[in-house]
Amino acid sequence: MTQLRFALAQIDTCVGDLDGNAALVMQYARRARRGGARVVVFPEMTLTGYPIEDLALRATFRKAAWDKADALAQALKKEHMGDLFVVAGTVGTDVEGDKPRNRLVVLHDGVVWAGYDKHFLPNYGVFDEFRIFSSGERSVVLDVDGVRIGLAICEDIWQDGGPVAQLAKEHIDLLLTINGSPYEEGKVHTRVDLAARRAHEVNAPVIYLNQVGGQDDLVFDGGSFVVDADGTVLQRSVMFSPAIDFWDFDSSADHQRRARIAAALDPDHEVYAACVLGLADYMVKNHFTGVCLGLSGGIDSALVATMAADACGGANVQGISMPSMYSSDGSKDDAAELARNLGARYDVRPIEPLFTAFQRQLSLEGVAAENLQARVRGVIVMAYSNSRNLLALATGNKSELACGYSTIYGDAVGGYAPIKDLLKTRVWDLARWRNQAASEGMALGQVLVWHARHGAHDVGELIPRSSIEKPPSAELRPGQKDSDSLPEYELLDQVLAAYIEHAHGRADLLCDGFDEDTVDTVMRLVDRAEWKRRQYPLGPKVTALAFGRDRRLPITSAFRE
Repeated sequence: MTQLRFALAQIDTCVGDLDGNAALVMQYARRARRGGARVVVFPEMTLTGYPIEDLALRATFRKAAWDKADALAQALKKEHMGDLFVVAGTVGTDVEGDKPRNRLVVLHDGVVWAGYDKHFLPNYGVFDEFRIFSSGERSVVLDVDGVRIGLAICEDIWQDGGPVAQLAKEHIDLLLTINGSPYEEGKVHTRVDLAARRAHEVNAPVIYLNQVGGQDDLVFDGGSFVVDADGTVLQRSVMFSPAIDFWDFDSSADHQRRARIAAALDPDHEVYAACVLGLADYMVKNHFTGVCLGLSGGIDSALVATMAADACGGANVQGISMPSMYSSDGSKDDAAELARNLGARYDVRPIEPLFTAFQRQLSLEGVAAENLQARVRGVIVMAYSNSRNLLALATGNKSELACGYSTIYGDAVGGYAPIKDLLKTRVWDLARWRNQAASEGMALGQVLVWHARHGAHDVGELIPRSSIEKPPSAELRPGQKDSDSLPEYELLDQVLAAYIEHAHGRADLLCDGFDEDTVDTVMRLVDRAEWKRRQYPLGPKVTALAFGRDRRLPITSAFRE
């Protein structure tokens, strides 16, 4: 009989920060030792961060990463932790071909054991590993105190055959997979179901250790877990937060004991937290301490500002009201109320004097005059960003991006776009959810650590009700409403989901029951706006298909349906 304690170290790494990532390994290894663990497990590409993209092709980076792994193994031994089995990820190199490998290594007794190279290289969606890495060709079993642990890396368990099929023949006691699996809605249950199938395949428990944190346009949600051979969930770590959890394996038991199982999050909470974590980590890892954005009084800027206050604190949010001659008093009042609720800094910069100065030179009319207003606002936002070292936030949503309903170099300016992967109807959903959470005691900054309601108190409504309920408008001309140019958002978002995320063509959309005029209008708007989307700031991916690496269409295309 063997009992083996595992520490699941769900950490937030930063691409390229070899020193910082190694320091995290040391920190969590100490906690694992204090908790009595024999094996401590870290995410995919632990030392390098993930994904490293073309950094993998630099021999100097690969050597530095390997040297760091060697130094880390020695540092662990020097601190009397050499008897720990530290399972981590890094970049390796082919012995013969000098091509990068996505590698799992085991640090033990002052030595880096070469370990296991990823077999299946994902080449879909946001992944482009096939052009970077060389594939591993063998399964690997790690023996710890007589317990046979089969090793895998992320995509290896998503594909049938390969290392898991080989490990099923090797009578392993446990399957361990380290992962850098990005968040998207609905993926949590998919992972658990997949792990349960693999557990049945190898007739053994599965440890699924996932990365947490934001990296450019990806968000890793953590949520590491363990399932028993029959698929029962035995342990689950919190989502969207670094954590270390412990789980004990008993080789003599028919069914393993349960450990701590973190509560599941509400679907709206999941998506909101993903957006907040993506923004927070982008700021930290790129050395921003504050943000600035235009506050129009509308729902999009209100939700972005609230996310920013959750990410970095209201005092670090600079809101800028930029009313024009067409801005309603209600919108101006809503923007001011929001800033007060968030504890944000708030300035009012009317654009009419600047707009008038431009018009003396240009004498623009129609859409050109409307766009000029947006571009004057963009200049002001970027002036704040440049002069105060603030991260400028774009406030556009996915519906607007899809249809090109934004002004390039105007409201599209910025360095990060927190809601770019949220359809307009989802924006309203999340605004209502955040207000409800506030009424239940979720104060600003608690979104990523809110796992119980103990001690809750009413912090009031954050987003003004009128910002949520009033008809959306850019307020660039008298009486303007979004519905003047677009179908109603409830209908528009359904068509967009079918056309973009499910790749339905015109005939498919008509079969879906959408009317011909709506289909033709939406397809025309989406197809003509590709050039705008290419220039839009990056933002967190939260759906199965986000604009950017997920969807790559030519800007110049004569194909029409």
